[in-house]
Amino acid sequence: MTELTEPYPQGAPCWVDMMSTDHRVTAEFYAGLLGWEFEVGGAESGHYAMALVRGKPVAGVARMPPDARFPVVWTSYLATDDLDESLARVAAHGGQELVPVFDTGGPGRGAVAVDPTGASFGLWEAGTHIGAYLVREPGALWWNELATRDLAGASAFYRDVFGLEPQPEPGMRYSRLALGGHPVAGVFGMDAEIPPEIPPHWMTYFAVPDAEAAAARAAELGGVVVHEVVRSPFGWFTTLGDPLGATFRVIQPPPSSRG
Repeated sequence: MTELTEPYPQGAPCWVDMMSTDHRVTAEFYAGLLGWEFEVGGAESGHYAMALVRGKPVAGVARMPPDARFPVVWTSYLATDDLDESLARVAAHGGQELVPVFDTGGPGRGAVAVDPTGASFGLWEAGTHIGAYLVREPGALWWNELATRDLAGASAFYRDVFGLEPQPEPGMRYSRLALGGHPVAGVFGMDAEIPPEIPPHWMTYFAVPDAEAAAARAAELGGVVVHEVVRSPFGWFTTLGDPLGATFRVIQPPPSSRG
């Protein structure tokens, strides 16, 4: 487990959130699956809800505006020391601002952009809110991973904008993105076997003690199990969908990574 109190280094995934069309359904599902409790903000925050594990923020849930036409998705945010500079670099390297800068006052400033391969992601310049204060334990973030049809192009973009160094996995369409030699995220190259209707996207992994049990529980709570549990050297994982359509993964870390 890791508890954090200082801002994340630039380029590191630091937060995930979603815009929900039904906060009650979202809260009940993730509380039942991941044990989350929720702290709901006031009207000034749009009643933004912090998902808590052991009383510490691990993710966020915003309310979808009535006139919005966005799908319900989990958005991964990358930390930035200077939001305006990072957005300028996004544009200079072929990306595009998707959601304009929003300033939450003391907590910090953010925006949402899309990379040149079509995957959207958030940027967060921390103020008093650094992002996830707890990671790598059950119910909390474990990993963030980009799925794209242009592995080389995406890897170059995140290197040039955020300084994330690609570490290709030999013999695989996969690369880790590292800061100071330490992997902080991954990039998966989707091939022709992946249906074309699945767009490039960032995937969120939440840690669970038992991936098989989590899949069964998700189904009981009205979610969808997209595929059976995959057993890999990095952990046992499966892709799930919540009742409102947001997809994510749960991962049972390998024994050497627990605790």
